[in-house]
Amino acid sequence: MKITFIKPNMGLVNGRPYLDRGRMEPLTFAVLAGLLPADIDCVLFDDRYERIPYGDATDLVCINVEIYTARRSYEIADRYRRHGVKVALGGYHVSMIPQEAAEHADCLLIGDAEEVFPQMVSDLAAGCLKPLYNGHFPPKLEGLRTRWDIFAGKSYLPLRLTQFSRGCPNHCRFCATGSIYQRTHCCRPAEEVVSELAEQPQNFVFFVDDNIVAQPDAAKELFRRLIPLKKRWIGQASLSFTEDDELMDLMKRSGCAGLVVGFESTSPENLRQMGKNCNMHLDSYAPVIEKIRDIGFQLWAAFLVGCDADDVSSIKKTVQWAIDQKFCFAAFNILSPYPNTPIYQEMLEQGRLLYDKWWLDERYHFGDCVFKPARMTPDELTDICFWARRRFNHPVSIMKRAFDFKTNAKDLWSIATYFAYNPLFRRELFKKHGMVLGYHHK
Repeated sequence: MKITFIKPNMGLVNGRPYLDRGRMEPLTFAVLAGLLPADIDCVLFDDRYERIPYGDATDLVCINVEIYTARRSYEIADRYRRHGVKVALGGYHVSMIPQEAAEHADCLLIGDAEEVFPQMVSDLAAGCLKPLYNGHFPPKLEGLRTRWDIFAGKSYLPLRLTQFSRGCPNHCRFCATGSIYQRTHCCRPAEEVVSELAEQPQNFVFFVDDNIVAQPDAAKELFRRLIPLKKRWIGQASLSFTEDDELMDLMKRSGCAGLVVGFESTSPENLRQMGKNCNMHLDSYAPVIEKIRDIGFQLWAAFLVGCDADDVSSIKKTVQWAIDQKFCFAAFNILSPYPNTPIYQEMLEQGRLLYDKWWLDERYHFGDCVFKPARMTPDELTDICFWARRRFNHPVSIMKRAFDFKTNAKDLWSIATYFAYNPLFRRELFKKHGMVLGYHHK
């Protein structure tokens, strides 16, 4: 039996498929492949940079659907199904809005796959594939075997992706993770994660966890076990880790080089609208940022712009504040309501959405505002968000932020990483802006 995994592209730039130079390994497929018996042939095709061989024989096509790849995912699925190939769709977007995805699939996998994906493949072999498989949370994360070999010969950024935990104890009103997992969080056994990483030649690791420090005691066990490996790692974390000195020390000793942190906004009113409770208790970001700088972690700060307290002036101030903090990287994203999140339902009821399904609408382009902001027009929000990205990633800003000798320039590796990735992300932001989603348009 042969299973074909496909990582979809987002869409077209100037009429040509978007070539993502910043692409990372699609870890989901390595985990799924590891759930299957060794005699099942698993292949991966990454639509972000290589052609999909639709003519190759396969028993099942599995596509992981995200909101920005939904349109392209459905195009790929429909083409395979027209040729009689069965298609399974899964991923966050499918879990959030399964009734939409069902129109393009022979079966859907909702939620976490560990306990149901092998059964789905077994049912396919027996000729009794069901239209729906519901995963369970928390899933059983013991005994996983990540099949990184499916990335052999592929072209990705030089870092190894892995996962220690899943879910998040927070429930931010804009976040799909919070809506799916409902404040729940679970972990893999730390010894299994470390054992896998010990076998890998890559010394730079990215933990894709939504919040790697959500269970501090479990995280501490992981970090203690990581210390002997002498690898460098980055991950995503809430600012709560700054309240635990032992945790911070273990993070540093285990090789933490930097963290992706959702600051989201400097406005308390915006944080309340988002339900960003893990940030709302802070009187100021200044002490926690200084604590992070003192220990030497580089920061990738994430911001959402367009909440009801935002206007053009406040967004400009936020960008300048981010530059002044000398963040290694920063992402400025328009608040884009995801289906079936509290913010989406609220804006739908208020009549503020500009499109019924913006992620499928031909009028939508990447970077567009998709709702009616409180203190700006949609076009003003689109323009100021693109300005924010350009301003933070301007060459002058890149140089100004580089020479923070506690973080970005604390050693040769850090400064080399800084100057390797900042120009890359600057090029990609210009390429992506205005992209149409999917390949086929009227």
